[in-house]
Amino acid sequence: MNTKLPEELRQAIQEHPSGLRLEDQQTHMVYVLLDEETHRRAMRALREQEDLEAIGRGIAAMEAGEGRPLAEADAAMRKELGFPPRRN
Repeated sequence: MNTKLPEELRQAIQEHPSGLRLEDQQTHMVYVLLDEETHRRAMRALREQEDLEAIGRGIAAMEAGEGRPLAEADAAMRKELGFPPRRN
């Protein structure tokens, strides 16, 4: 959904290039209005950070001996998904 930006809001955005905070007077929720490219970069950085944290947790689990051998995991996944067993 695209809505036309009123002139007053456009000027306020120009005065706050890092993001304009808007508060809903009924719910008191605060929103930040950003340009699309800034939002896209922020979401990409967040996903990258989450990925790095997940990788770190995986490495820590592996180092703690919490994993299982690849052949065992592959066989279980193939069975669960209905794929034929791997031929050796």
